Amino acid sequence: MERFADEAVIEVFSGNGGNGLAAFRREKYVPMGGPSGGDGGRGGSVVFTVRRNLRTLAHLRYKHTYKAENGQDGGNAGRYGSNGADVVIPLPPGSLIRDAVTNELIRDFTGDEGDFVFLKGGNGGWGNIHFKTSVNQAPRKALPGKPGQTAKLKVELQIMADIGLVGFPNAGKSSLLDKFTNARPKIAAYPFTTKIPNLGVLTIGDRDIVIADIPGLIEGASGGAGLGIRFLKHISRTQALAFLIDLGDDNYLDAFDILLNELNSFSSDLPKKKRLIVGTKTDLLTDSAAPLTRLAELAAKYPSEEVMGISVFSGEGIKELSYSFLRLTEAPVSEDETEEDLEGEEL
Repeated sequence: MERFADEAVIEVFSGNGGNGLAAFRREKYVPMGGPSGGDGGRGGSVVFTVRRNLRTLAHLRYKHTYKAENGQDGGNAGRYGSNGADVVIPLPPGSLIRDAVTNELIRDFTGDEGDFVFLKGGNGGWGNIHFKTSVNQAPRKALPGKPGQTAKLKVELQIMADIGLVGFPNAGKSSLLDKFTNARPKIAAYPFTTKIPNLGVLTIGDRDIVIADIPGLIEGASGGAGLGIRFLKHISRTQALAFLIDLGDDNYLDAFDILLNELNSFSSDLPKKKRLIVGTKTDLLTDSAAPLTRLAELAAKYPSEEVMGISVFSGEGIKELSYSFLRLTEAPVSEDETEEDLEGEEL
């Protein structure tokens, strides 16, 4: 099975501060030179930063330890030690860092927050130039640098998307993502083709809608069955859900209830999201009237839900579905931008 790196445990260390120096001026014509020991440099910090070009935590899979540099010791003639370099750890949007022991949430990286300094490096120690007084002209005292800090962290990824595609294996999620976007997911006529979440961007006018294709669920997924349980968390941040129902499957009338139950068993917040039901593969059944009949039966069973039918193969209902996605994500549309203006947009 193809691995999708969405969790990692790492240890991070900020740098120790450099030691201060106890030294004295020793020059030819200054026989009684005063203290000249410089301060130690500050240790480097542990810094997290969001990189939008990252999609997984694969770069944390094999490197589990991150150490910032120690500060340099102070030098003679009042020279300060150099500060240690920070260690910068890049993360994709949607990452969370938790204490690996207590599981306490430390930071949720939902967007472009800028750099987050997690552990500061230790302060450098003072050299003896700081301890000269009127009664102590030759202090031999200098301070050691402060130690750095350490932490063990659990890093998790919850992908950021506007629309999450939910459905049983082979319901047509990957085909729809491929039709809408340039994601080019793996597509084949057998279950569990999708083994990792795929992201794509649907562009309508000047609006980009990020769509996530989640690996197919099966009944019992919330209890650990199949491939879907591991990825259910990745739809927790979507604005809306599209439930894809294969109209060629004889269990099409039960599919939505089963899917909704699995989501609710995983998190009671998921069924509260805005959603629509999409009947797929309207072109595949041999009886040309059957898909339309099944779609009508599906809509009749759920009168309070928005139900649509599509065929990725023929293109039926695709444009209408794109506008529904636009409405679900509450995209701002100007007064002069109507569906007629968008008719020329090619999906």
